[in-house]
Amino acid sequence: MPTVENEKSVIKDIEQREKKLGYFEKLLPLWVVVCIIIGLLFSQLFPSIANGIDSLQIANISIPIGICLFLMMYPAMLNVQFNELKKLGKQPKPIILTLISNWLIAPFVGLLMANIFLVDEQLIVAIILLSSSPCTAMVLVWGWLAKGNQEQNVITTSLNTITIIIGYVPLVKFLTGLQNIPLDWIQLLASAGVFIGLPLVLGIVSRYAVINSKGREWFEETYKPLVGKVSIVALLFTLIILFSLNGEVLITNPDLTLIVSIPLLLGFAIVVGYNVIITKFVNLEYREAIITVIIGSSSHFEIAIATAIALYGVGSIGALGTTMGLFWEVPIMLSIVYLGRYLAKKGFWKSKEKEKEKIEAKAKIEST
Repeated sequence: MPTVENEKSVIKDIEQREKKLGYFEKLLPLWVVVCIIIGLLFSQLFPSIANGIDSLQIANISIPIGICLFLMMYPAMLNVQFNELKKLGKQPKPIILTLISNWLIAPFVGLLMANIFLVDEQLIVAIILLSSSPCTAMVLVWGWLAKGNQEQNVITTSLNTITIIIGYVPLVKFLTGLQNIPLDWIQLLASAGVFIGLPLVLGIVSRYAVINSKGREWFEETYKPLVGKVSIVALLFTLIILFSLNGEVLITNPDLTLIVSIPLLLGFAIVVGYNVIITKFVNLEYREAIITVIIGSSSHFEIAIATAIALYGVGSIGALGTTMGLFWEVPIMLSIVYLGRYLAKKGFWKSKEKEKEKIEAKAKIEST
């Protein structure tokens, strides 16, 4: 069993990590709620502003939303490191489990929940868009808070970025096809190209350019944290815009938020439960298990929101559905962090420290 001193040391280390994030990042759930309220107020007090924003479009893609979503995506792409993919063979089990959860379990759980609880075509597509998009951004923060294996985190998110470019459009098309819901291939590809491909290219180019000109330390300690804050501001501004545009739909149809929240929350619960159980079953250690649970259970709400807006419009029910995915994602991911800590303390997963302590204790007994 771990000593009291060891547990205190782990808790202290986690608290120090949280302090480094700053109050702005730690209070993200609060800012999300505040921005949703501001957006709803804008929809009622200044409807002309919402109409003006909605009119700024190119090829059915909202320019203001497009800029915000790009600023949300770009920081995540700075973390893509192709050289890290060489380490895939070093410890492949947790990465394979994550890919299975992201591309086989979560999408079909989402489809099942949509079939059981939803009738509206746009809401069904919203669930499909969310469940078919593995996260490549905020999981780095959640994994850090949970004291997980950050090397695995970077490798998996880099791999997810590549697989989402290749697999997202075909998977969404396949799942909507099973529901006999027609979707525009060109619009899907355009969304993937603008909101994933473009930030990826610029992220890779700027990463190497900044490192070559300023050095890796400045890139890691100054540039990335600054851009990360811009990303969070863009996220919050996007919420204000989305809820100002969808506010009328929400207020006149409050049942829609409940209707779409039920399959979202149940889907999250099933996928999280599956990942917790499977990581225990294959005997992963905590640091690898918690990253597998976090990445395998999260969704890439940025691309889901962008695609829904491109397909149905900024003030559509489809856009509202994907926005609710964002609303629930933040508290759920924080809950997984604290659940992981609790299970780790209870010895649910393997622990190198515990094994080491057992060996040392056994050696002491044998020596006496």
